Parts: sequence; C-alpha cells; structure tokens
Amino acid sequence: MLKMAFKYIYGPIRSRRLGLSLGLSLSPGKTCNLNCIYCQWGRTVGTVSQRREYADPNEIIAELKSWMRKNPKTAQRLKFVTLSGLGEPTLNTRIGELIGKVKKITSCRIAVITNSTLLGNPRVRKALLGADLVVPSLDAVDEKIFRRIDRPHPDVKLEKIISGLVSFGKEFRGKFWLEIMLVSGINDSIGHINKLKSVIQRINPDKIQLNSPVRRTAEENVLSVPSVKLEKIKKILGEKAEIV
Repeated sequence: MLKMAFKYIYGPIRSRRLGLSLGLSLSPGKTCNLNCIYCQWGRTVGTVSQRREYADPNEIIAELKSWMRKNPKTAQRLKFVTLSGLGEPTLNTRIGELIGKVKKITSCRIAVITNSTLLGNPRVRKALLGADLVVPSLDAVDEKIFRRIDRPHPDVKLEKIISGLVSFGKEFRGKFWLEIMLVSGINDSIGHINKLKSVIQRINPDKIQLNSPVRRTAEENVLSVPSVKLEKIKKILGEKAEIV
C-alpha cells in the first residue's frame, strides 16, 4: 500500500515517463469505479460510479503549500504534479478547479492519470483541458476481456469509454499518452491487439505506452507479458508505441 505522510500528497516519485513527480490523490482512500485484477493498491472494496466532492481542493492545496514550504529545494526540481493517487481522480467533481489552483501556486506541469471511464462525460473532458499531460488507459476493446481484467462498476460501459477517448483526442491540446496494461493470457493475444490498433487509430494519441504488471497485484496469478512478446506488440501498434 502507498505510504503517505500527508492525507492527499504522496512522493515525490521519480519515473522514466515523468521524471520527478509529486502525486496528489483526489480522495482520502481508494475510491474507484474499477476493480482491476492488476491494481498495485489492492482490490477496490465496493466500486462507485457517482461523481462527487470526495476531497476538498482547498484542503489539498493547503497540503501542497505546506509540502512546498517544507521541501523548497525538491519543489524546485519537480517536473510534474500528478493527479492520480489511490483511485480514479475524475470521480471528484472539482478536479478542474484543483488543476487551476495547482497552476496558480507552482510552475510545474500538471499530469492527470485516469482510467478513462468518465471521458464520455463532456464535463469531465472540459475539466481536464487545463492539464498539460493526460494519460488515460485502455486495456481492452472486447467487452468480455474488459470485464475480466478491469472488473468495472455496472454503470461503466466500454463503448462509452472508447467514444469518450475519441472525443477527448479531438478536444485536448496538451500531451495525450494512451496507456495499455497488458496481462499475459488475458488481453495480449494478437487478435485482440489488432482490434486495439484499429480503435487506437480513431483515438489518435501522441503516444501509446505499453505496460505489464511488475509489482504486487490485487489478484494472484496476474502474469507479466514476456519482453519478446511486448516487443512484438509494440511493432504491431506502430511508431507511436513504446514499452514503459
């Protein structure tokens, strides 16, 4: 489980994708509409679908200001402030407001890591327009595979996720990196990858980031895809694809 000295702040974490990034969680615990088998934070106990104010942006900003005062040198080296955390950040109805408030107190770029489930909602897409980078995920384009790997709340519909991603790709002017979490024997068949490729062409992200579980997962026997096969999948998906 993620260790957090603050209620909403974690890190900073250094990653190959984002460099030095400070994370903000938009809920005090794991609040999500998916129960992914590969989730490093464990199972979602009771998925939710309703958007509401799971955390007050003013409280989050107060914590961020406190962290910056206590860590001035590290704050200057940050590349990103990342909205993600233990659950799905777009479930918080005030995410757009938070993005604006963060931009007022730091020169860091703002990244949002999302499971894409709410991008079919125009209000959610509009709220994310202030971010510099959005990294949505799409693990499956087949309904059975989607329900097996991501185990969504009944209100979450794959068709709406895909249409939302297509719309967001047309509306967003920042960097747009699509992440795919590949699990051996579930969503890594060549047939499914070719279907993914067709959908991704409609979404038109700047990058396609291929990932596979390496940390502890919510369920047992969730296997990583071998590196040789990852390279093959990368080749199928084309020049925008990279393994992260």
